Amino acid sequence: MLDTSPLTLVVERFADRLRAAPQSRLQRGAAAEALELARELAVRAQRLESAASAEGAGAAPARVVPDAGIFVVGDQVAVAGLDLVEALRAIACEAAPDDAKAPSEVLDEAVRLVEQAEIRAMR
Repeated sequence: MLDTSPLTLVVERFADRLRAAPQSRLQRGAAAEALELARELAVRAQRLESAASAEGAGAAPARVVPDAGIFVVGDQVAVAGLDLVEALRAIACEAAPDDAKAPSEVLDEAVRLVEQAEIRAMR
């Protein structure tokens, strides 16, 4: 079983910081950075889910996280991040194709992605 707790922890920490951030910080770019991150995490989760189901046959087009405003980006990051956690857990239980990245590699990349977005958003 893949230990996804590092991703869960960084996603929840960043989401909490966004929820507590003042409006001025969100307007100065933190919200835009967070929305970009939520969209990237969602795309990665959808990619894993489509690879796991029917091996990409008839894959649905990617769904984009909407811009619902600066006050919901914390929740959007949390949802997209936890969707990726669940997709990683599911794919780790299955045999991955030879040309696919290992779930642990995808996990490590996602953790770095969240940490870097948090640094950029909260400076």
